[in-house]
Amino acid sequence: MDYQLKVKKATYHLYTFMISKLISSFGAQVYTFAISFYILQLTGSATSFAVNLICNILPRTILGPFAGAITDRYSKKAIVIIAQIATTITIGGLLVFTLTQGLSLSAIYVTTVVLSITSMFSGIAFTSSITALINKERIQKAMSLNQMAISFAAIGSPAVGGILYGAVTMPVFLIIYMIASSIAVVLESTMNFKLFAKEKEVVEGVEKKESLFKSIKLGIDYLKLHPVILLLLWVALMVNFFFGAFEVGYSYILIEKLQIESQHFGFTQGAFSVGMVVMSVYFSIRKEVKYPFLVSKRGIIGICLIMAAVAIPLLTSLSYNLVVGYYLVLMLCFGSLIIVINTPIQVMLQKTIDEDYKGRVFSIIETMAMALTPLGMVLYGFLYDIFPGQYILFVSAGLLLSVVLFLARPSAIRKIHPELGVTEIVREEVKAV
Repeated sequence: MDYQLKVKKATYHLYTFMISKLISSFGAQVYTFAISFYILQLTGSATSFAVNLICNILPRTILGPFAGAITDRYSKKAIVIIAQIATTITIGGLLVFTLTQGLSLSAIYVTTVVLSITSMFSGIAFTSSITALINKERIQKAMSLNQMAISFAAIGSPAVGGILYGAVTMPVFLIIYMIASSIAVVLESTMNFKLFAKEKEVVEGVEKKESLFKSIKLGIDYLKLHPVILLLLWVALMVNFFFGAFEVGYSYILIEKLQIESQHFGFTQGAFSVGMVVMSVYFSIRKEVKYPFLVSKRGIIGICLIMAAVAIPLLTSLSYNLVVGYYLVLMLCFGSLIIVINTPIQVMLQKTIDEDYKGRVFSIIETMAMALTPLGMVLYGFLYDIFPGQYILFVSAGLLLSVVLFLARPSAIRKIHPELGVTEIVREEVKAV
């Protein structure tokens, strides 16, 4: 195919991918919003809420390496479409169960496990296909637009979910998700996942004859040769563990402790997404970040401060409107920082990891980064039921900040950017922000 035609097709991929993500993410997040509120209002327990989070994370942690190996061995397009169809069928099953038996915690947990697995396969297949779908000059734009789609969905879905919750039945939420997932299947089926793929990716190779476990081992061996990725793994492992304090605590504190209404809680979630959109637009039009690890480090430091700041209303007697406004601003900043952390690192990984190993490496990164997350969810779910939330958030934020400053110290950063000295690292950290 002529290169100009490929670029034109890549443009189609760029926006089709964005629209597909927008639609499917909207349905998923409306569903997640409704389920989270249902669990907390039914049980009033942070532990029950944390169990649902664990049902989402644990399958990804255990099956991630296998999903990566499968993605590298078989058609990525087929994996994406099958995973999306499986999502639709799963929600349909929960809908039938709800209408015949009534919604229960066990049904929610089982559904969350299945959706976690289908989402994992779809996500890894898409992530490892970016450089085959889009020309390399627009990778940062593709990553930014992808994040924008998720953010736009996240802006609307909590607001819609907050308005609908209590006004309509749970089956309505499930039907919205099914419709969104079905549309995503149609859009994804029109994409060419081999547009910019190298010839060795298209032709059957020797690696496809290897066993699944051998394929996973090769991915681990490849990862060991890249100290940058190993350092990222350690940082991500610690961040995700301590971030359990926010994941469990934010909804618990706002809904149970501060008695924030569902509509207003939805607005705070929407503010988070607005921050992500604004920063995604910025990254889609600016040149690539020169020192991505430094930018991400500063973003994580900002996240630590926000985690601690979530606890402030628990220590004051602010009016209801001021509390809602406070969390709107806080979540706006939080959403912006998530993009500052993720986008530069994702672009760097897309350009440095060999095409034949992307599925395995990205899945191993996800698995290792989330390895301690289930433990964190259980621990924090237990702690929030026993101790005041403000102390948990302050201590966790302090520990996370200490760990990040140690792991991403100047000597470690010099291994990633050897051209920088200690003075230059400090100066570039300031410039990067």
